[in-house]
Amino acid sequence: MFGFDFVCSKIGKSLASYLSAPLRGFKPLATTDVDALRQSLHPGDVLLVEGNTRVSTAIKYLTQSTWSHAALYVGLVPELVSDERDPKVLIEADLVEGVWAVPLSTYSGFHTRICRPVGLSETEIDQVVRFVVARLGDKYDLKNVIDLARYLLPEPPVPTRWRRSMLLLGSGEPTRAICSTVIAQAFQSIRYPILPVATDSASESEGKPKQRVITWKRRHHTLFTPRDFDISPYFSVIKPSMRDGFDFRSMKWSESVPAADNVARETGQSPDGREA
Repeated sequence: MFGFDFVCSKIGKSLASYLSAPLRGFKPLATTDVDALRQSLHPGDVLLVEGNTRVSTAIKYLTQSTWSHAALYVGLVPELVSDERDPKVLIEADLVEGVWAVPLSTYSGFHTRICRPVGLSETEIDQVVRFVVARLGDKYDLKNVIDLARYLLPEPPVPTRWRRSMLLLGSGEPTRAICSTVIAQAFQSIRYPILPVATDSASESEGKPKQRVITWKRRHHTLFTPRDFDISPYFSVIKPSMRDGFDFRSMKWSESVPAADNVARETGQSPDGREA
């Protein structure tokens, strides 16, 4: 007689394989090539990705964002460099593989964004990197994958204000079904803010007027999503195209205008903005 946990795990594995499959015909608009990313990324940077899988659809719905995946750039960590031509420099949480290291070429042709924490010392960056390296091999609690699958419906009946809290549903254990969890934990391990909650209070001492005191409270790491690194006031957005300066006057434009029916082939969307 199989237990409930065993059945959920088997279902979770099957769903994980299904949800990780690329969407047929969907091609994100790549705004930066891999070489430019490689020259711009620093250890500790968060690389956001617009994914092209079924699970990306669910995450985009839940977070109301373009970004459906996040990976941490760790640079050349000796124990990860097996191929000098295409070294594994990113650590991410994959639905099927769990926490693993991948080369930057994994996201060649994808729409990406670099989010860089501000003000960290080399020691603190190393702590963040070591935190995620130590978690290589961790697996998802695949029972939580069932929750993500529910949001593949065209119009899931979930009010906007409840979507973030929905990420906590599942087996009762902290979910790891959202890739940004381990990255959020890494930054929180050194008390670096992502989207903390501010508590405003007043203190007073004898003979002195009241003073405003702000106390910061961390959000639970399972509530973080890829978009949070983009909207965080404590991460700067790095655009590789601006790295060496930019002069739009040097751009050479074609005078021909593409036909509307070519829009879908070039961007993966129909002329009216819907997915082709």
